Amino acid sequence: MNRSHKILHIAAEAGTIILQSGGETYRVEETMLRICYAFNIKKADSFVTPTGIMISITDQNNQTISLVRRINSRTVNLEKVCMVNDLSRSIIPKKLTLDCVESKLKEINSTSGHKSKVLIVAASFAAGFFTLVFGGSVQDFLVSLVIGAIIKILSTALNNIRINEFFINSLGGAVAALIALISVKFNLGHSEDKIIIGSIMLLVPGLAITNAIRDTIAGDLISGISRAIEAFFIAIAVAIGSGLVIKLWVIAFGGIFK
Repeated sequence: MNRSHKILHIAAEAGTIILQSGGETYRVEETMLRICYAFNIKKADSFVTPTGIMISITDQNNQTISLVRRINSRTVNLEKVCMVNDLSRSIIPKKLTLDCVESKLKEINSTSGHKSKVLIVAASFAAGFFTLVFGGSVQDFLVSLVIGAIIKILSTALNNIRINEFFINSLGGAVAALIALISVKFNLGHSEDKIIIGSIMLLVPGLAITNAIRDTIAGDLISGISRAIEAFFIAIAVAIGSGLVIKLWVIAFGGIFK
């Protein structure tokens, strides 16, 4: 692999890590172009969508090469986004070599992030405190702690076997509604609505909505619309899951909310 090809692949790898970790479209393009120009590429162009990266470079010999990379999975790991962003900005000041950048990218990509137990505890407390924010009682808070942990365990397990996100969010909404209704039925909780609302906040596509707005404002209309549609379908999935459980409960027991 000659130098130009290596630069192209390194830039694409950096962009892939950012996009898979929840980074904005403009940040992916900016980072890839910064890496290319840091290694004296004559001209570079990139086009990024939430599911794909296209980058083309022209070297000093006027040879143009391109690369297309498909993005199949996306998660949220802003630490990786920050690390790749910092790396791209430090190439010129620190005079990093291609091999050094490639090695650091592999190291960043292999970073596992927080342990599952930490994420489960964080999700549990997030659901609990959201319930309090929406006016829930201490009983509702305790029920939401359990629901938050269960939702995180289920979503992690299903993501590991690559189950469709729509199904995962539907199941999460259904679990939140079912446990909330059962807890109030047996006087373990006080308000079904507060528990459900607080718990499903874990599933709300906040990052997707934020990136959709940011990309649209930046002029990346395709990415902005794609992320907005993604957020819309996540919301629909959560509504279907929780709504179906509530409807079945009403049919079976005649009513809910006090």
